[in-house]
Parts: sequence; C-alpha cells; structure tokens
Amino acid sequence: MAIDKDYLNTIKERAKKTRVHQKFQFTGLAIAQLLNDEKHKSLYIGLAKKYDERKLLILAKDIAERENVKNKGAYFMRVFYREQGGRNSK
Repeated sequence: MAIDKDYLNTIKERAKKTRVHQKFQFTGLAIAQLLNDEKHKSLYIGLAKKYDERKLLILAKDIAERENVKNKGAYFMRVFYREQGGRNSK
C-alpha cells in the first residue's frame, strides 16, 4: 500500500505545530520564547503548572530584558530557585 507523499508532508507539518490546551501550557511556552530556550519548554510548562504563572512570567520578562545575561534560561532557573527559598507550590 503506497502512501501519498503530500499526506506524509502534511503529517510532518502538523507535528511541528504546538497544541495548547491549558493555560499553564501557554505560559510555559511563552516563558521559553522570552528566554530563547525552546529546548526546555517542557520544563517551563511544568513550572507553570506547579507555581504561580504570573510570577514566573514577570521573572522571565525581567530576565529577557537583561542584555548582559548569556544563558537566560539557566539564569532564570537560578533566580527562580533562589526566590523559592523552600516553598514548592502555589
């Protein structure tokens, strides 16, 4: 049974698109884009699910605006865990 190449291309393109069903997923993806760290988007989605999404976005925007930070994703995590100070959920 031969499979149409157009169909395969359609499936590949569909797989590239993000499907967001929950608010925390959108927030996690937004954080990943702000920090230019798309590789770790699942990490940010998990954080947005567990912690206050508004505070995470504020922190990510603050760090994204800093020009002297080379690895914004790593710096975000460092600041985030320092701010947590033992608290671990909403």
